[in-house]
Amino acid sequence: MDETTNNEEVTQGRQVTQDEQLLETPRADAFTHTDTWRVFRIMGEFVEGFDELATITRGVAVFGSARTAADNPFYAAAQETAALLAEAGYTVITGGGPGIMEAANRGAFDAGGASIGCNIELPFEQQPNPYQTRSLKFKYFFVRKTMFVKYSNAFVIFPGGYGTMDELFEALTLIQTRKIKNFPVILFGSEYWRGLLDWVENTMLKSNYIGEADRRRLHLTDTPAEVVEIIHRSMDALSKLEDESYDI
Repeated sequence: MDETTNNEEVTQGRQVTQDEQLLETPRADAFTHTDTWRVFRIMGEFVEGFDELATITRGVAVFGSARTAADNPFYAAAQETAALLAEAGYTVITGGGPGIMEAANRGAFDAGGASIGCNIELPFEQQPNPYQTRSLKFKYFFVRKTMFVKYSNAFVIFPGGYGTMDELFEALTLIQTRKIKNFPVILFGSEYWRGLLDWVENTMLKSNYIGEADRRRLHLTDTPAEVVEIIHRSMDALSKLEDESYDI
């Protein structure tokens, strides 16, 4: 099947994303014409992302459902949280779409701070929200995820679905396996997250599938101000550890 001008395929009237093309089992007669050359597109996305975000040193990624309506209390909480982060000198990074992402970008934007959106190509269109000082678009989820992790000093997780859970547990896995520094992973909304935390404590922890230190990696709060306090404490502790390592 020939590629269209925007490097997307259409199968039976359905748009096929670059991720799907990359992860599908290759046809023996097509491998050298697809996956080999797709590597260059992936390299291009990494280069563009690194180039655009290279100056960010105090990033905070905010995640949550794209389905969150503007009149939802979590929308207002995400907006306030992002405004406080921007006022404290942090760069707010989101997935660039609607819902919680829009709320966080909006809060940072209205506060005069840096508001970054890392949008993703989806089979259904996800329009970038208008509250971004810098907007990037990615075709590959794993490239986009790398940007979130590389340029963030904390993850703030508002209520959401599978995509939100994916970002949450991937961050915890990377921290647990020491692939990245132990930055704070903050869950916002105790009513929403309590059931998950109960399961983590009463099932995962009691089964010895995680340790007590792993459970403590999750912070829970209901106030935007506490989000900023947790990140401040983490940044101060990390700075102290780095200073001590230079003294050795």
